[in-house]
Amino acid sequence: MSDSAIRQAAVWLARASRVCVSSGAGMSAESGIPTFRDKDGLWSQARPEEMATPEAFERDPHKVWEWYRWRRAKLATIGPHAGHRMLAEWEERIDDFVVVTQNIDGLHHAAGSQKVIELHGRLDLVRCVGCTYEQQGLDDLGPEPHCPQCGAWLRPGVVWFGELLPPGALEAAFDAARRCELLLVIGTSGVVQPAASLVDAAKAYGAAIIEVNPNPSELSSLADVCVRSGCKDALPAIDAQWRRLGS
Repeated sequence: MSDSAIRQAAVWLARASRVCVSSGAGMSAESGIPTFRDKDGLWSQARPEEMATPEAFERDPHKVWEWYRWRRAKLATIGPHAGHRMLAEWEERIDDFVVVTQNIDGLHHAAGSQKVIELHGRLDLVRCVGCTYEQQGLDDLGPEPHCPQCGAWLRPGVVWFGELLPPGALEAAFDAARRCELLLVIGTSGVVQPAASLVDAAKAYGAAIIEVNPNPSELSSLADVCVRSGCKDALPAIDAQWRRLGS
C-alpha cells in the first residue's frame, strides 16, 4: 500500500464536498462473502442461467430457492467490516456522500450508511411474483416460500440476468457520479455494466478517480490514484491520514 497514494486520497477527501463511492464484490469478499467471477467464485459452482434468471425460477423454483436459502443463511452470519464502517463515518462528515453498490448483501446499510443506491437489489428482501407483498429479513422461509397475502411464490429481491434494474436506481447512480468531485471505486472488476460506466461519467464531468483494489482492474487506467490494498485496510489508513491533515 503506497503511502503517497494514501496521502493523495486523504487530501482529496478532505477537500471534497461531493463524493460518490462505487463498490463491488471485492468489498463484500473482505467480510467473507464469495465473489461471483473469481476462479472459486459462485459462478464456478453454479451456472447463472440455472440459478439467476426469471426463466430458471419459473422452470424450477425449488432448485433456485435451495441455492438462495444457502446464500441467505451464510449472509446471516456475516457483518460489515472496518471499510464499510469507514464509509458510513465519511457520510457524516461530507455534505453530499452517496454509495452506489453492485452488492446485494446490505452490509453498507448494516454499517450505518444512509445514502445507498443498490443497483442489483437485496438478498435479505423477498417479494411476491403475484402481488406487491415484500418482506425484509434473513429468516429461513422454508423450501417453498409463498406469499401470505395471495399464495403465489415469493422470490429473492435481487436483480436477475435479463431483468431491469430497480426503478430510478440507475438514474440516481449516474446523477451522483456526474455531480461528484471525487469518485472512489472500491473492489470492483470494472467488467459489469452499467456500473462500470460510472467512472466514465464521473471523469467526463471533471471528478478525480481513486481506485481501491489489491489488483489492477479494467478501470485502473482511468484512475488518478490507485491504492493497491483491500478496502478493510485501505479506508482506515486513508482516514488516519485525513485526520493528520487537520492536526
